[in-house]
Amino acid sequence: MQALILNQNYQAVSVTDTTNAFLLVFLEKAELLEIYDEQVLKTISKSYPMPSIIKLKRYISIPYRNILLSRKNVIKRDNHRCQYCHSVAADLTVDHILPKSLGGQDTWENLTTACHRCNHKKGNRTPEQAGMILLSKPFKPNHVLFLRQNVAKIHEKWKPYLFLS
Repeated sequence: MQALILNQNYQAVSVTDTTNAFLLVFLEKAELLEIYDEQVLKTISKSYPMPSIIKLKRYISIPYRNILLSRKNVIKRDNHRCQYCHSVAADLTVDHILPKSLGGQDTWENLTTACHRCNHKKGNRTPEQAGMILLSKPFKPNHVLFLRQNVAKIHEKWKPYLFLS
């Protein structure tokens, strides 16, 4: 199981396994905020509640986390879906909304996920010129978005800290 780690200011920092979260609490580097109901970590002589959310006791300065602009991260941001036809295809690629030949740049706001069929249909034109509608406006993601997308299961208790409730 996993545990959510919050900074001293309650900002989501990371996710770790419950054993590491327990160690941070046991070593008094973090405090236990939420536990998994009816689940425990057992030692030879004692049982401890299994941590779900912990908060660090000292503020950890985290430099602004820029998410690396890459094909993989653009596709991840767009939830592995073509942003023109909304299909989940195995042949996804990255499309320049404003083509490079027309001055388009490699930026989060100008790149989107497209299947090969839609990318070929759009060609070297803007979506408007090709008569296509972009289903969502591209944006620069933050680390909380990627944290939410890369966690196997988002537990109900985590949602307020990940801006999901």
